[in-house]
This record gives sequence, structure tokens and C-alpha cells, in this order.
Amino acid sequence: MALVLNEEQSLLKETANEFLQKNAPITEFRKLRDEGNADGFSRELWQEMANLGWTGILVPEKFGGLDFGYPGLGVILEETGRTLAATPLVSTVLLGCSAIQLGGIPAQCEEFLPTIAKGNCLMALAFEEGAHHAPNRIVTNAKKTSNGFQIDGEKVLVLDGHVADHLIVAARTSGAADESDGITLFLVKADAPGMNRTRTAMVDSRNSAIVRFNGVEVGKEAVIGEVDQGYRILEQVLDRGRIGLSAEMLGSTQEVFGRTIAYLKERKQFDVPIGSFQALKHRAAWMFCDIELSISVVLDALSAIDERPEDVPAMASLTKARLSDTFFHVSNEAIQMHGGIGMTDEADMGFFLKRARVTQHLFGDAPYHRNRYALLGGY
Repeated sequence: MALVLNEEQSLLKETANEFLQKNAPITEFRKLRDEGNADGFSRELWQEMANLGWTGILVPEKFGGLDFGYPGLGVILEETGRTLAATPLVSTVLLGCSAIQLGGIPAQCEEFLPTIAKGNCLMALAFEEGAHHAPNRIVTNAKKTSNGFQIDGEKVLVLDGHVADHLIVAARTSGAADESDGITLFLVKADAPGMNRTRTAMVDSRNSAIVRFNGVEVGKEAVIGEVDQGYRILEQVLDRGRIGLSAEMLGSTQEVFGRTIAYLKERKQFDVPIGSFQALKHRAAWMFCDIELSISVVLDALSAIDERPEDVPAMASLTKARLSDTFFHVSNEAIQMHGGIGMTDEADMGFFLKRARVTQHLFGDAPYHRNRYALLGGY
């Protein structure tokens, strides 16, 4: 495939950039943080995004969506990364919508996809249970009952878990704690008796929660896919999440690089711009090369979801490892080149440094994915 955007994707990217720069600049992100907003995002802005069709970009037209594909969602996520826009796009559209489409029965698709497309339903994926990414290490238990299942356990790092209307929960219905078989996915209402949600303060101010299940009852119709076979769906959802999150990380990285180059041109020492110093030129050139490589990797991975599903697992790990390294490198260099001012709260650069640290670990860090990529390649 050609590693360039087509005309429609380019237009969508331009539109998203204009909308977010006007309606969700970093000043709005700062405002949400400083005010301690209970939701952690603007519901008015979310509805405007829904009106633009962003919430339905993956949803088939028969369910009221645009069916524009993952490259379309990717360019939007890239632009949200530039402004650090606080939205449920990752949790609801990238993860939630993907899970319903991959494993939902017709009744679940008919109920949830139209409401997601309209922006009227927020979803969250609850699967992590420890400090390190281990999607198959599930001890949250779902015990069979006469009417369905009873869920007991605890999930951590649930993105948008405190505001979601429904949660997609990975629970163990059979097998040992580290086995991939025996995991089942459930659709659980956020107000179900026995569920407790606690918002957690992420260092980068991204929304997340700890969710506890104490005898939460769900019916058989709540199962996504087949009982004991949920890990197959979960891994596909996570791979799409890894690629989409990488697109967001790419946008943030490009913004950091652009701001740093601008600073190198305006900051002077010895009556000359510091960007004229050869050592800084070399370091900027390395950043540029890393970013150009990352652009190609992300676009190829997004296209693979729609066109080459057999390549997605390897591409997801390659992309997430590449962007984790690139964002880490560029954000570190940006802070150093800005000097002491870069670490102050008055400067925006610190927001990106914090976001880099969090996104590095979401859905698996670089070492995790280098190991997974090797295993997928037969090593």
C-alpha cells in the first residue's frame, strides 16, 4: 500500500485539526485538570464530536455510522494527541465499538452500535488486574448461576471507567489464572448492584478508574462471543487499541517536536539562536528521523486492520514498541532543549512528558511488545 493518506483521509485530518485547535486546545486540558472536573472531559465537546460523525466512524452505515475505517479514526486520534484533548474516543470508539463488532451477537450490535454512533453511550474495557500489562492473567471470577453469571474481583487502569455507561469485563469462567483459555467477556451495566467504581488520578490526567465487582449478577445474554473463548476477541481489541493509541502518541510526538524546533529558532545564546549549534542540530535530526519512521509504521498498521487482518498482531506490537520509544525519546529531548522552563507547570511541555510516560505502559510497553513480536515471528 502507499504510505500516504488519500484525499478523504487528508480532508478529515485537516477538519479534525481545525476543530480541536479551536475547541480543545491544551488550555482546555489544563482547565479540566485545574478545576478537578468530575467527568474529566467536556460532555458538550463530546456531543459536538458525535455531530461531526467521529463517534460513529467505525460503525457500519446500517447502524447509523460512517464506516470510515481505522485509518479515519487514526487521523482523528493523531490530532487529539496534538492538543491532549480529553475525550472517550479511545475507551468508547476504539475499544468498546471494536469489541462489539468483533464479538457481539446481532442483538448487542443493534442495541449498542447506534447509541455509540450518536454519542449517547460511553463504554470502558476492564481487563487489567496488576501493575504490569498481562491480559491473560485474569483472576476476576465469573461463576455460573441459574440465571447467568456472578462476577467477583477487581480491575485497575480502566480507561474512563468512572463515567462509562457499560463496561466490557474480562472474567475467568474456567482454567488457571495465567491461561488464555477460560476467559469470557461480559457486557455489564455501570449501575449494576455490587459494582463499585473509584476514579484514580493518573500522572498525565487521563481518565481511569479501579472497578470492584462484589457478586455482580449478569444474564447469559451479557456474554460477548463464546463462554471461555473471550481471549481471542480481547487480543484483537487490544491490538486495535495499541495501534490507535500509537496514532495518538504520534500526534503528541509531532507537536512536541514542532514546539521544540520553534524554541530552538527563537531562544538565543551568545547572540545567536541555539538551533544554530551543531550538537542540537544533530539531536533534532535524530528526532526527525524517528518521527518519519513512526509516521509510516502507524499508517501501515492502521491500514492493516482494514486490509490485512492476518498482519495485525505483529503490526500492533511493532507499532506500539516503535511509538513508545519515539515518544519517550522526543519528549526527553524536548525537556532538555527547553532547559529549566520545560519542567515548570506554566509550560505545556511537561504535559507531554507525563503523557509519554503513561502511554508507554498502556496496553503493553516496548519490552513487552518486542518480546511478543519475536514470539509471533517464531523466535
